[in-house]
Amino acid sequence: MKLSNSYFFTLRENAKDEDSVSSNLLVRAGMIKKLANGIYMILPMGKKVLEKVEYIVRDEMDKHGCQELLMPALIPEDVYVSSGRRESFGSNMFALKDRYNKPYVLGPTHEELFAITAAMDGKSWKDFPYNLYQIQTKYRDETRPRYGLIRVREFIMKDAYTFDKDEAGLDVAYANMYDAYNKIFDRMGLNYKIVRADTGVMGGLLSEEYQAISSIGEDIVVGCEGCDFSSNEEITEVVDTLQDDTAQELPLEKIYTPNAGTIEAVSSFLGKEPKDFVKTLIYCADGKLVAFVLPGERELNETKASKLLGALELTLADAEQVKEATGARIGFAGPVGLNIPIYMDRQVAHKKNFIVGANEDDHHYKNVNLKDFTPTAVADLTEVMEGDICPKCGQKLTFEHGIEVGNLFKLGTKYSQAMNLLYLDQNNKLEPVWMGSYGIGLERCMAAVADQYHDENGLMWPDDLAPFRAGIVIVNMKDEQQVEQANKFYEFAKSQGMDLLLDDRNERAGVKFKDMELIGIPHRFTFGKGVAQGKVEYVLRKTGEKVEVAIEDLPALLNKIYNR
Repeated sequence: MKLSNSYFFTLRENAKDEDSVSSNLLVRAGMIKKLANGIYMILPMGKKVLEKVEYIVRDEMDKHGCQELLMPALIPEDVYVSSGRRESFGSNMFALKDRYNKPYVLGPTHEELFAITAAMDGKSWKDFPYNLYQIQTKYRDETRPRYGLIRVREFIMKDAYTFDKDEAGLDVAYANMYDAYNKIFDRMGLNYKIVRADTGVMGGLLSEEYQAISSIGEDIVVGCEGCDFSSNEEITEVVDTLQDDTAQELPLEKIYTPNAGTIEAVSSFLGKEPKDFVKTLIYCADGKLVAFVLPGERELNETKASKLLGALELTLADAEQVKEATGARIGFAGPVGLNIPIYMDRQVAHKKNFIVGANEDDHHYKNVNLKDFTPTAVADLTEVMEGDICPKCGQKLTFEHGIEVGNLFKLGTKYSQAMNLLYLDQNNKLEPVWMGSYGIGLERCMAAVADQYHDENGLMWPDDLAPFRAGIVIVNMKDEQQVEQANKFYEFAKSQGMDLLLDDRNERAGVKFKDMELIGIPHRFTFGKGVAQGKVEYVLRKTGEKVEVAIEDLPALLNKIYNR
């Protein structure tokens, strides 16, 4: 492509309103442009990168026996009502009505539609196994879109679904997709980890995520110093290593703690440490108030809490709801005398003579013990933290940020039973189909690679993802020899099916060099003064290495770059 005949959207200055280095660089490089919060245009350079991502994904899907189709994005709401997921998606799902007042939604995910499609063909045990996939736009009304393409309201996703007659078949299909995903992300050059994860609104038997390691990742990837344990923070078990307190139980005592409504404030007021406290958090679970009781130095893991309660929606109670539950303002809640369900973290069971809120403004209880209140249930409810140990080998846990770029779900029979996806087995008995679901966010992959591959000068795409693998810069457009030789080289490359970027704009050479670096072109050929001596400068973007190459040797070098 010749830049003189193309739109070019690079920016010299940092982009406004972009909250990460990678999204800023993607905007500055002319790859994307924000239209509204969580909604981006993909510009010509970005579209070429996205096509490279899509090519890798589609290539591996096809190699692993998947058949591609295309689902609608506009879907009757009843489809999600039938599966029981309309309520669980809630306000995250874009909803609208047509001119006949019939309710529709913009598809956030397509399990139900794939189940409907499978029901058209999967009637007998002889029809299995098979695998369908699509590359389609999804819509989710994110509460807080951020980090450019990482969390958006409209995004392109590859979702695949496997259909088998039993769990053993699902295991084989899952392993096949696991292999495909490893190959996909390896080909993209991503530094990633595979972690166990929460099944969330998808449900099912098992979920694993592909997390691209990133400083801006929203997820916490928990690993281990001593083994291969890897898990998403939201489901990682906190190993209970506390020993029972052997102290004598002391009499319960109410104490005055003026304006001390936080652990830190009460700790300072009483000269105690957070571990001496047990905090009580009031939440609203599907419209009902509940309390969570946990060690003062720990934080509630809302995923674990939601799982324990089977709650579709779990939100921290507001001041009015706290007042309703405790009779006090926020900061003074405690389990003693509380008349709502109490869910206690299992580590509290080891404690004695701890401090809690007294459900009265400016007051706490000290010397509280387990006999002073009755929990509804006891479970692992807290988030892992520095110093915790691995549930697999007992060594110290490690923590990294990650961007979820792909996921695998063993759905089992959840959707087939809800959508009446049944087949006749060898004994003419109706059985539910076993399903798996496998997703990849294409724009997320693009953003994750940009996050991992850049320097102070711009993007540094791997060869297989760059919008153009190689670029040509003409230093002086008034020098006929430079122009002639550059165009001759460009036309040769085109004749060989190689897509090069030719910068023949009437700009200073420095501007052209900076744009090539900003866009992230891996290989650059500079046609400058050396052309008069039959030489061209070759620059490798990744290392900055520069070498002079004889013009007659350029075709051989180009073939090497393009793996010919």
